[in-house]
Amino acid sequence: MSLAPPPWLAHALRAQRGPIPWSAVVRGALSAGPLLCAGVLADRTSLGVVAAIAAMLAGINDRPGSRRASVKRIGMPALAGAAGMALGTYAGDHMGAVALTALLTLVGLVAGGVSAVGPVASGAGTQLLVTSAIGAGMPLPEEGWLRALAYLGGACWLLGLRLALPTPGALAGDFRFDGEREAVAAVYDAVAELLDAVGTERAGDRRVALTAALDHAQDALTGPRLRRYASSSAERRLHAQYAAALPLAEAATALAWAGEAVPGRASAGPRRLAVAVRENTHTGPLPAPTRSAPALRALDDALLRAAEAFDRGRGGDLHTRRRTARGVLRSVLGAGGREYGLRVALCFGASVAVAQALHHSRWYGEHAHWYWLPATTVFLVKPDLGPLASRVLCRAAGTVLGALVFAGFALVLPRPEGLVALVAVSGALIPVATRHFAAQTAVVTVLVLALVMVGGEPQASAGRITETLLACAIVLIVGHLPMPGQRGGGVRARLAAAGGAAEAYLTHVLREAEGAVVRGAERRVPPQGEGRVPRRTERPVLRSSLPSAPDARIEGTAADDPRPLRWTLRREAYRALAEARTAIALAAAELPALARHSEGAEEIAAVLERLVDTTTACAVHLDDSGRLTAGDLDRITELLDELGRLDEGHGLVGLRRSELPLAG
Repeated sequence: MSLAPPPWLAHALRAQRGPIPWSAVVRGALSAGPLLCAGVLADRTSLGVVAAIAAMLAGINDRPGSRRASVKRIGMPALAGAAGMALGTYAGDHMGAVALTALLTLVGLVAGGVSAVGPVASGAGTQLLVTSAIGAGMPLPEEGWLRALAYLGGACWLLGLRLALPTPGALAGDFRFDGEREAVAAVYDAVAELLDAVGTERAGDRRVALTAALDHAQDALTGPRLRRYASSSAERRLHAQYAAALPLAEAATALAWAGEAVPGRASAGPRRLAVAVRENTHTGPLPAPTRSAPALRALDDALLRAAEAFDRGRGGDLHTRRRTARGVLRSVLGAGGREYGLRVALCFGASVAVAQALHHSRWYGEHAHWYWLPATTVFLVKPDLGPLASRVLCRAAGTVLGALVFAGFALVLPRPEGLVALVAVSGALIPVATRHFAAQTAVVTVLVLALVMVGGEPQASAGRITETLLACAIVLIVGHLPMPGQRGGGVRARLAAAGGAAEAYLTHVLREAEGAVVRGAERRVPPQGEGRVPRRTERPVLRSSLPSAPDARIEGTAADDPRPLRWTLRREAYRALAEARTAIALAAAELPALARHSEGAEEIAAVLERLVDTTTACAVHLDDSGRLTAGDLDRITELLDELGRLDEGHGLVGLRRSELPLAG
């Protein structure tokens, strides 16, 4: 008999670990508290409350990363929140209960669909919904445009602190690169750790960690800048160092796929490169080469190219492509966006309807906080924040704890200066509390109750607990109602995207092989032995319901060098797989009524990963010998057949067969 807790409970008990982000703690202490204090001193307390709320929500989005990545991560949700504040204010002033409920339900549908695009869009959708409820229900004297301006100002204040205050990177003498340099160095460390794990059971986990490091570095370097391309020698050098890591990652992945242990000194080179990135120095001597296998030869070649790139520092392509408007629209209107939007709209709309009914029946008495109910529902219903049951449990526990803590402080703290100090302390705790949803909820509850009391309302801990428990009940009921269409749309959409990216990557590598055969024939060098690629081979190839990425040349690369595009497609394939894995893990931790809709997805994702790993190994072998072996093609075919068998009856990805893209 197993004593392990069910997945939904295990997820609720799990917390992130890591060092305390002291820079974020300082920013949190200087954000909501000082803004509220400024509002009180200027006799515009209500605007100070709105600005403090904006700073609080921006602080939740102030995650580790580079400055330029934080502009998008904090700025886009802030713009959406300001729009929601204005919309909610004017709607609350001019609409009745029924019309207001219908409007906010429609806003929930749009915000939920947009949230399927990605993490930043999800943050924007969250703030749009929260501020529309606050704007419609919070009794403030200011007009909607002034509330929106105060909200935007509060978020921009935190963003300004993020851009201006020194960070560990700045204290080391490099103010411009706080997170970028560490992110690139972490890629080289991840390559070294994967090489150390080759041939062991840890290789799979290390390969996943390498993907995460590459994703993080790519995000850190691709934020907004004044010019489209790197505009300083230091930034060009950092770009070159990131680009030089991609062939190293490719070779290390191929070695992990082969499963044969490599010499211990193989990981010394990437580690020296990591030190060179962190300290902004030259690489120094690299270990002697070991060239007994294609992947080892590729690793040594990549090390030499990296050393040359470090010395020249002429810049490098980041091997990423902007998402097109059509791709964004496809995410919003696809299966994942439709299911996401419908669930959010139903839960948000139901909570608004219940809150309006209770408000107009005078259940609240003289102090109306009906916006608390729909605002709480937003954080409970967002699927990307964790499994539904786990979110409900953590939200309830965190709210009760936070309300009780605030009730104790409210008895002893002077007003308003003591409450302003409590807001500042709570803002400082948010970056640490984000590691667990219950802890974050407790800190936010204390902060919100303090803001309400500073705004002139009486102590409201009991009402906060009651409305949170009511919101939990609404989300548990509505969130498990049967939905039209197929459930598990988020998982299906992520798997479809991963399938499309894997297909594009595989197709490109096979076309490279075809091109190598054609070039060999033109040079009158006939392929020999089993390395010959057939002119026309009847083998299945992966096809997904999404169109594959265009086989277009990457700007700034030579037209006859297919590797830069291959690295781009490989990055997209592994990133899409990581996103699919995350969605599958969250879906599996739901209650059985929801988790059953994504059964079989884990096995399909595992085979997709093996297919992409195999494609990477084939690409390295192709660079080494100029051809693919029959064994390479057989392994690809076996994986495609296995994918077809696993997906049969599930329809999670929508695979169909066709010929390999090899023509004579």
